[in-house]
Amino acid sequence: MTLVEWARLVCAELGLPEEVERGDVDRILDLARDAAHAVARPAAPLTAYLMGIAVGRGADPEETARVLSRLAQTSTEGTNE
Repeated sequence: MTLVEWARLVCAELGLPEEVERGDVDRILDLARDAAHAVARPAAPLTAYLMGIAVGRGADPEETARVLSRLAQTSTEGTNE
């Protein structure tokens, strides 16, 4: 199963009407990579989750991912919490 197929299956199970495309998956994975490498590994799922909340409240997915990636990449402190 591809990640796009998995995402679509999850959306169907959760009753989400959006169609997930490869670009959506790539955007989330890129953001997770940036957070994991620049902040801390546990920051990856947390950052993706917070992005999901923001997008669910109307934020633009591309702009949100761009802002959060930039934030992660410019972060000089890791976190262990």
